Amino acid sequence: MSATPGVLIHSDQSLLAKAAAARLVTRLVDVQAARGTASVVLTGGGVGTAVLAELAASGAREAIDWRNLDIWWGDERFLPSGHAERNETGARNALLDKVDADPARVHPMPAADGPDGDDPEAAARRYAEELRAASRPEDHGPVPSFDVLMLGIGPDAHVASLFPEMPALYDERPVVAVRGAPKPPPTRLSLTLPSIRAAREVWVLAAGESKATAVRMALSGAGPVQVPAAGARGRQRTLFLLDRAAASRLPPGMDRIGSP
Repeated sequence: MSATPGVLIHSDQSLLAKAAAARLVTRLVDVQAARGTASVVLTGGGVGTAVLAELAASGAREAIDWRNLDIWWGDERFLPSGHAERNETGARNALLDKVDADPARVHPMPAADGPDGDDPEAAARRYAEELRAASRPEDHGPVPSFDVLMLGIGPDAHVASLFPEMPALYDERPVVAVRGAPKPPPTRLSLTLPSIRAAREVWVLAAGESKATAVRMALSGAGPVQVPAAGARGRQRTLFLLDRAAASRLPPGMDRIGSP
């Protein structure tokens, strides 16, 4: 895994979203220039969706070769297709319906009205198989080496749908069904920590005072069972992209890169 995470601070959520969108364009364009293709894992939530909206509004989005981009999700609410609370729905409305992505390379997690019906365990196995089919020998594992994997963080320091002290944090499978989540809806699908750690870069996005304590815990050397965000680390790089409110309780001595 990567060394100590980098911390970048922006003055407010709006500038954070704009900066993260610009950083995402640069990263994907660089990867595509080197390799011809790239992969990204999307997150939901207020900041995650705002980043996608900023990307859609930016002329720089045209620099990305959307036809050669694989798009995955880190977690999903196990609800019917098109449901307003699904991360997929938010991503399509904010960005994906506005760009020329290859439908075969957009990989939403199964919905509750999908081929497995209302069986989240079967849906998790299906998504794990889709990830396995997309992985290459050089990935050295059951999931692709995602180029960028974005995550939000909850006030309880959960990431994806990995909540503190829940069984999914001990799971080594690539994708798990989560039942009894402490925030609605209770049934979800999520990548596990091993899948998150397969990413070359992990970006944790956080805005607002309500996230400040969670950010502090995630950067203070806590264990991932109690603080799931502490286990979200990329193979090459980990970045915490924060606004000033979310960064207001950083651990002493934490390296940071300020922005206007």
